[in-house]
Amino acid sequence: MNLEKILAISGKPGLYVLKVQTRTGFVAESLTDGKKITVNLKSNVSLLSEISIYTYDGEKPLTEVMQRIATKENKGQAISHKEDNATLAAYFKEILSDYDEERVYPSDIKKVLNWYNTLQAKGLVTDLDPAPTETPEEAPVAEEKPKKAPAAKKAKAKKEEE
Repeated sequence: MNLEKILAISGKPGLYVLKVQTRTGFVAESLTDGKKITVNLKSNVSLLSEISIYTYDGEKPLTEVMQRIATKENKGQAISHKEDNATLAAYFKEILSDYDEERVYPSDIKKVLNWYNTLQAKGLVTDLDPAPTETPEEAPVAEEKPKKAPAAKKAKAKKEEE
């Protein structure tokens, strides 16, 4: 899934899809009830594509974590985010065995599972593959245009021909 336009807005429950950008903010549509809201630029908004989970080796993008959940659950619903903290931690350990237990709180795990289940209920989990990125070898190479002679050289060449 492309998480580029999926938003989490501080102070508002659920997830939202970015619809239109305006001069003073943007319009977002709730994934839960379909209502559209206007969001001020001063609001604390997070794009799901920009969120990462701490691991002992660094950080894992949320897209990759959600892909692992989808693979484990065969693109079905994950466990409820309302389970007790020990159950959630054990489940998350199966998904991401090297997550940093000191910096990833139970509330973070609850959010990730709640977001995954919301996206899955809307049928957005079917294509959770991250967007392909071009490697430098695959990037198209611009052809070099032949260089034109400066005007002074052209004039000199014309005089020599006469």
